[in-house]
Amino acid sequence: MTQCKFFTWLFLITTLFCTYEGIAQKSKSQIEKEKKDNLAKISEVQKILKETETEKKASIGQLQALNKQIEARRALISSITQEIELINGEISDLSIVVNSLQTDLEHLKDEYGQMIYDAYKANQGFSKLTFLFSAETFNQLFLRLKYLEQYTKAREVQVEQIEKVRDALNQQMGVLVVKKEEQDALLKSKVKENKNLLSLKNKQSKVVQELSKREKELRAEVAETKKAVTRLDKLLAKIIKAEIEKSNAGKNANSINLTADMARISTSFEGKRNRLPWPVQSGFVSERFGKHPHPVLKNIWVENQGVDIQTQKNAQVKAVFEGKVATTAFVPGMNRVVIVQHGDYYTLYAKLKTVNVKKGQVLRANESLGEVFTNSDGISELQFQVWKNNVKMDPEKWLANK
Repeated sequence: MTQCKFFTWLFLITTLFCTYEGIAQKSKSQIEKEKKDNLAKISEVQKILKETETEKKASIGQLQALNKQIEARRALISSITQEIELINGEISDLSIVVNSLQTDLEHLKDEYGQMIYDAYKANQGFSKLTFLFSAETFNQLFLRLKYLEQYTKAREVQVEQIEKVRDALNQQMGVLVVKKEEQDALLKSKVKENKNLLSLKNKQSKVVQELSKREKELRAEVAETKKAVTRLDKLLAKIIKAEIEKSNAGKNANSINLTADMARISTSFEGKRNRLPWPVQSGFVSERFGKHPHPVLKNIWVENQGVDIQTQKNAQVKAVFEGKVATTAFVPGMNRVVIVQHGDYYTLYAKLKTVNVKKGQVLRANESLGEVFTNSDGISELQFQVWKNNVKMDPEKWLANK
């Protein structure tokens, strides 16, 4: 292997490996962030699930918490699988580099051995001085001297190449060992998470079986919830209608005639789409906006005017944006309710245990409204809605991603 060829090879290998590392590192960072986020979700939901399990009777809230745990575990396993695939790719590339370095090291050693052997054969019966002074002309003497210098230099370069390749080989073998240890740890982690997932699925199945035996009771709950939603709708519709009539001086209108300050708040609220803080510090969406099948009852559909957010016991409920308290009320089936006006937008917070604000009170963002209510099944759940005038909106499109 010539010196030029060696350095070209070394440059290409180094460049290729560094480029791969740069790309892989970015991907690895993304995967690690996903893992971290999923672990945080699992920890958060686990605390909520533990509270639901204090009551021996299975509940829809317990089932929703289990469903969320299963979803988070699957996402975590997916992240681990992606990381294993990434590590496998790195190990494969490292193996190619190590094998190439081992092959080239053997070639360099063979070339160096051949050089030593050739030098030995050439020196048999002749010394360097004899070789030099047997020259017939001064020009020949000079050429022989240059040849010996170049030959000595070639041997030195060959030794340097062997040392560099050996160092590179040792370094890459060290990296390979570390990557294989990472791979082994990830594989063990995946096995552990699959066991956790199986355990959760077994729990889920038992809860579904127990709930299925109480079909009559669940149907009654669905009917009561429907009545409570109707009461809540009427309450908010009445408030919005009154505000529209008031702002338009009794004229027939479908929207609020905003003052300058209300218009400012409304525009600011509009700009917070996908960025509003959650009304509770920890929790997850246990039931989404709109119409969807009941989690247990077949051929039964439920419709949510907002989202249900399952949280922890005694969780503080906070205003998601500045505004004015439009009303506070008690609605059967929804417990205590607070409605906050933000220009021509409204946010509604239901299923509260306590309320510590009053009608007409001006609020700052994140100001406490009260505590969430915990029902007899041990479920602490907030009903959260977003309206623009009298149009219901999907709250998940307004809340920041968690």
